[in-house]
Amino acid sequence: MIVATAGHIDHGKTLLVKALTGVDGDRLPEEKRRGMTIDLGFAYLADAARSIGFIDVPGHERFIRNMLCGVTGVDCALLVVAADDGPMPQTFEHLAILDLLGVRTGLVALTKTDRVTPERAAAVRREIEALLSGTSLAGVSIHPVSAATGAGVEALGHALRAIAASLPRRAGNGNFRLAVDRAFSIAGAGLVVTGTVFSGRVADGDAVRVLRDGREARVRGIRAQHARADAGRAGERCALNLTGTRLKAEHLQRGDWIVSGTLPAPTSRLDARVRVLRSEARALRHWTPVHVHLGAAESSGRIAVLEGAAIAPGANALVRVALERPMGAVYGDRLVLRDQSARRTIGGGHVIDGAPPARGRARQERIEMLRALDDADPARALQACLAVAARAGKQGVNLAQFAAGRNLTHAEAQALFARVAMRRVDAGAMQVAFHDAHWAALRKHAAESVAEWLRHTPDAPGAPEDRLLGRAEHAPEVTAALATELVDAGVLARAGAHLRLPAHRPAFSGADEALWQRLAALLDPEDGRPPAIGDLAARVEHPPQAVLGLLERAARNGYAVRVSESRFFLPRALLRLASVAEQVASTLPEKRFTAAQFRNATALGRNLSIEVLEYFDRMRFTRRVGDARMVVRPAAQLLAGSAQAVR
Repeated sequence: MIVATAGHIDHGKTLLVKALTGVDGDRLPEEKRRGMTIDLGFAYLADAARSIGFIDVPGHERFIRNMLCGVTGVDCALLVVAADDGPMPQTFEHLAILDLLGVRTGLVALTKTDRVTPERAAAVRREIEALLSGTSLAGVSIHPVSAATGAGVEALGHALRAIAASLPRRAGNGNFRLAVDRAFSIAGAGLVVTGTVFSGRVADGDAVRVLRDGREARVRGIRAQHARADAGRAGERCALNLTGTRLKAEHLQRGDWIVSGTLPAPTSRLDARVRVLRSEARALRHWTPVHVHLGAAESSGRIAVLEGAAIAPGANALVRVALERPMGAVYGDRLVLRDQSARRTIGGGHVIDGAPPARGRARQERIEMLRALDDADPARALQACLAVAARAGKQGVNLAQFAAGRNLTHAEAQALFARVAMRRVDAGAMQVAFHDAHWAALRKHAAESVAEWLRHTPDAPGAPEDRLLGRAEHAPEVTAALATELVDAGVLARAGAHLRLPAHRPAFSGADEALWQRLAALLDPEDGRPPAIGDLAARVEHPPQAVLGLLERAARNGYAVRVSESRFFLPRALLRLASVAEQVASTLPEKRFTAAQFRNATALGRNLSIEVLEYFDRMRFTRRVGDARMVVRPAAQLLAGSAQAVR
């Protein structure tokens, strides 16, 4: 369990931690000289059944940024209030920060009770109870102590041990994320980073990276909660000994993340829900300059209010946080906002989307999507996002982006996707998901689009596949999957690279029909090598331009396919050649074949083989990789529907 001290300067936080643990949290020479905590101090209560780590945060207003670095990601708060002073300015601010960060477990140490009368201690207790009312720490126990005499320290320790015993361990789910607050080198060991583990687990030998720039490293030693460990887990303070050829202490800074797995890259914009403190004198207006604290990172930035023109004191709203320094964030990460001069905390909240789109932040569709995303249950959030996308009738949900934004491991993501009813489509390196009603609407729209196209161009072979969904911004793979499904269901049929209604058959006139039948017979010879246009013209005794014109019309109608400037194939012949390419690829270790291997398997000859393969590349049946090619989609998707076009 990680405990963060909080409270005003000189209220005895460091001395109290020392009385509890025997460790002095003031480690810097300047701290010793000035008698105040400037940076974070760390100590551990070793005799507890469950290790308890203390982060001693500075109380002085000038060092509030260090306090924010230490208090994020903690399990328990120890609010320290001196009995002689009572609540002071940093008491109020630290409590507000704990409330904004959602810290709900804690207790209060009423220190320096040896300096006051019982009546004064009782009066301060009442002040504290009133102060806590309405915050996340309302109702926590208050313990009178004196670090100087030792009075109450043992009872406070027992209370902390009881909380540690009752507090459930943080779930170990999610990718590993450690918020770096220190990075330094140790002679004989090398690079060491320290920080709080926000999620996941890391073990000796694991590969990790710096999220900011992708520098890779390997873990070769772990200390968790001040002891040697074989693993570090969510909710623990860890020191990681890292080794990497491109990683040194100077490459790291406070606020960096050490991570594993797929996570959103740091970005200069975050979408969040923010609450303004009730104590603020005025509303938080659109585009107000602020200082943003998240994890161990901080940056100046501005707040774009997405709901209304301003956020009133005590109210909350959706915002876009525009940052000067990119930050890495996932759903649920807590952030704190301070004013432009970084002297006053004005509000805070939690991240909803750590990688939002650059444009359209205030559109109603985007607002609805943010509201859908803002659910702690990922299954409910995904279902709500699918419903929003369905109502908008546009793009589906990028599942890889959703999983990264929720910090789901690959196994967690696949388990989640299996539980949610949706239509998944592979779109290159990503998967796009659609609500069942959304997919049904897209099917209906696609069929109607083809019918409308043919009403306007009745002599066309069909509608181009890339116009199936109009100009909607869908990945080509989504359109291809929709087309294949409609063809398989018999709703549409293929005509070369076009899609038509099953009953649609553009026809030739009488003379052209007779010539076409002669040409069609020549285009599918036994050796699989259709003649070039000049040879065809000579064999049917027609001018080359007349033959070319008829072949071009045949290609538009789906009866032929133009492979090169001078060569046409029948669709069924190309399907046979595509099947040969698939078979050749399937027999090779890397599923890649060369032009020579294709030529040998088809006996087309070198030049014609190259022409056919280049056509396959253009139609996205194959993709060139160096001197070889790989099959990227089934031949049947592209050509099977038009293979029977010759009458």
